[in-house]
Amino acid sequence: MKKIALVFFLVIVFSGFLYTPVNAQTSEEKKAQLEAELRQLETEIAQKEAELAEQKKKSGTLKGDVTILTTQIKQLKLDIKKKNLTIEKLRKEISEKSQTITTLSEKIDDHKSSLAQLLRKTREIDSLSFVHFALASEDLSDFYADVESFSTLQEAIKQSVDEIKGIKTQTEQEKKSLEQKQNEETDTKVALEGSKRLTETKEKEKKTLLSVSQKKESEYQKILAEKAKRASEIRATLFNLRDTVAIPFSQALEYAQIAQQKTGVRPAFLLAIIQQESSMGANVGSCYLTNQATGEGVSVKTKASIARVMKPARDISIFINLLDNLGLKMHETRVSCPQSFGWGGAMGPAQFIPSTWNIINSRLSTLIDKNIPDPWNPYDAFIASALYLSDLGADNGGYTAERNAACRYYSGSSCSNSRNATSYGNQVMSKARNIQENMIDPLQGF
Repeated sequence: MKKIALVFFLVIVFSGFLYTPVNAQTSEEKKAQLEAELRQLETEIAQKEAELAEQKKKSGTLKGDVTILTTQIKQLKLDIKKKNLTIEKLRKEISEKSQTITTLSEKIDDHKSSLAQLLRKTREIDSLSFVHFALASEDLSDFYADVESFSTLQEAIKQSVDEIKGIKTQTEQEKKSLEQKQNEETDTKVALEGSKRLTETKEKEKKTLLSVSQKKESEYQKILAEKAKRASEIRATLFNLRDTVAIPFSQALEYAQIAQQKTGVRPAFLLAIIQQESSMGANVGSCYLTNQATGEGVSVKTKASIARVMKPARDISIFINLLDNLGLKMHETRVSCPQSFGWGGAMGPAQFIPSTWNIINSRLSTLIDKNIPDPWNPYDAFIASALYLSDLGADNGGYTAERNAACRYYSGSSCSNSRNATSYGNQVMSKARNIQENMIDPLQGF
C-alpha cells in the first residue's frame, strides 16, 4: 500500500512537470501578412532607388530636379510606411515575448511548489529508520518496493531541479530577446521621425521649385548657386577640437568618412562625440601635469595648482612613455583638468585617458599604418575614437546602439546605469542629428 500511495503522490506532483511549449503560435496570419507587406514595400523602395539613380544623371535643370524631388518624396513615403509596419510588427512580437516571460515565471513558481512537496515527502521517509521500513513491510517484496519508490522520489527531485534550471535559462533568453525587440522599436521610431522631417524638407524644396516659372530657368540657376554657396560655407566652417587647432568641417567630415570605412561608425555620430568632448573641454579647461608622483598639475589658463590632473598608478607611466615616443614634454602637453569628481588627464580631441589609449594603440597603429599614433593629431584621434566606439557597439548603427556607446564612452556604463552618462548620451545624439540634417545632408550633390 505504501508503494501505491507513493506512486500516486509522484503522479500528482509530476503532472506539474509536464512541459508545454510557451511559444504557442499567436496571430501568425497577421504576422505573415505584415511580413508580406514589408517585402512588397522593400521591392517598391528599391525600384524608386533605381529610378533616382537614372534621374540624377539629368539633374541641374528645373524640370529634372523637380522629377528627382518627386521620386525622393515617394520613396520617403514608402519608407515611412515600411517603418510604421515594422513598428506594428515589433509591438506584436514584444507583446508575445512579454506573455512568454509571464508564462515561464508562472511555470517556475509551479515547479518550485512541486519541488517543495517532493522535499517534504523525502524528509518524511528519511525520518523513518531502515529497521522501521523493514518491520513495517508485510513481506520482503514490499520492503524492496518501498526502497525502489524512495529512489524514484529522489530521481523526481533531481528532475524537478533540472526543469527549474532549464526554464530559468529560457526565461533569461526570452528577456534578452525582449530587450532587443524593444531597442529595435526605439531605433525604428527615431528613424521614422528622421524620415518624416526629411520628407517635409523635400516637399518644401519642391514647392519652392514649382513656384519658379518654367520659362525662367535662370531663376532656378540662382537657387542652385545659393545651395552651392551654402555648401561651401558649411565646408569652410571651423570644427573645434579639444587641445588642438580647429579644422574645416570638410576635413573633419573626410576624417569621419574614412573612419566609417575602417570601423563602420556613422560619421555624424563620430563628429558628435568629438564635438561633445570639445564642449566639455571648454567647461573644465586644460591642464599640464607637473608632478608624476601625486598626479598634480596646473591650469593652462590661470597657472593655478590643481590636484587629480592624472591618476598616477593607472595613467602616468603610460603617458610619460607616450610623450617620450612622440618627442613631447610633460610640462607643455595639454590634458583635461579633472571635473568635480574623479581624475583628469584625457588627451586630445577624442579625450582618451592614457590607459585606454594604450588598450587600442596597437590596433590603431595597424589601422592607420603609423608606428606611433598621436592622440593630439586630429586624424589619429578621429580613427581612434571610431575604433573605440566600434568596440562599444556603435558599428551596429541605430539610435539605441549609438546612444549606449556614447554613454559607455563617457563613463564605462550603459545609459540605464548612470544619470550623468544618460545626459551625455542624449546630448551626443542631439548633436548627431543636427550635424546629419544641417551639415552633412545639405552637402549632398555639391
